[in-house]
Amino acid sequence: MDFLKAIKSPIINELSAFVSLFNQSLQHTDGTLSDALEHIRQRGGKRMRPILTLLMAKNFGEVSEVTQNAAVGLELLHTASLVHDDVVDESKERRGQASVNASYNNKVAVLVGDYILSTALLHVAYTCNNRIIQSLAELGRTLSKGEILQLNNYIDGGISEEVYYTVIQQKTASLFSTCAQIGAISAHATDEEIAAATDFGNYVGMIFQIRDDIFDYFDSKDIGKPTGNDMAEGKLTLPALYVLNQTHDKEMMVIANKVKHHSVSTEEIARLVAFSKANGGIEYAEEKMQEMHQKAQSFVDDYVKSSDIQLALRSYLDFVIQRVN
Repeated sequence: MDFLKAIKSPIINELSAFVSLFNQSLQHTDGTLSDALEHIRQRGGKRMRPILTLLMAKNFGEVSEVTQNAAVGLELLHTASLVHDDVVDESKERRGQASVNASYNNKVAVLVGDYILSTALLHVAYTCNNRIIQSLAELGRTLSKGEILQLNNYIDGGISEEVYYTVIQQKTASLFSTCAQIGAISAHATDEEIAAATDFGNYVGMIFQIRDDIFDYFDSKDIGKPTGNDMAEGKLTLPALYVLNQTHDKEMMVIANKVKHHSVSTEEIARLVAFSKANGGIEYAEEKMQEMHQKAQSFVDDYVKSSDIQLALRSYLDFVIQRVN
């Protein structure tokens, strides 16, 4: 099944309008800024987050100018956070192309991120909707909290699934939940409907990040991401956390703590990856995704009446849980 075609089908015209408005927001006539914004604009991507906003708005009413500006504002906030994250993480690549900090330098990257963030605020102000403005502001705070929590957890957080879930909720799931929330708000949904849409988005985001983390346990030729890359960056994700807490293997715990202190070797990472896979870590993470998938599915059953949007949201869920990159 062509998931992306089914997902986009109910909003094909609205999505085209979004892309035009988003690209327009990343245009400038000044030399370096213009070049950097063009560099970012070329990344494109699948637009999964704004698609969720548009689908939610259409489910509860219609995609309006308010919806479009809210979606652009949120996607710009996300874009700015990625530019800044690449500086923090000293990343050289983003979506297969050089990061802004690699192409220019950290100073330019930070300032470009600030410019994009300000543009996000401008577009969300165009909605003249205080609830949407508040949602975007709260999202910005949550993303920053999640990044700081993750940095601190590398050293101080122990081997904790609970902290892992908190980090991915703040760093990833909050984006999806806010996308769904502002879509519902823009269509004048009831408080109950807005809360249900927010929960749906949260489940989607949690599944998205767990799937992304599972990629790290397989060779790039199979999945498209270097094996053990997260561990090399000091991150312990769900498959390893589950196995470590289940087995209490002393040798693996030593390696896990080396991961958190950035003192682990490539050979040790390979051993922890293999140990996690051999002891049910991948299966456990997949079970957790399926549990969240079922909870998210209940939103489609209870709050979505249109058959084409039902198909789109079911396809959205299936795509997120089955994606390979």
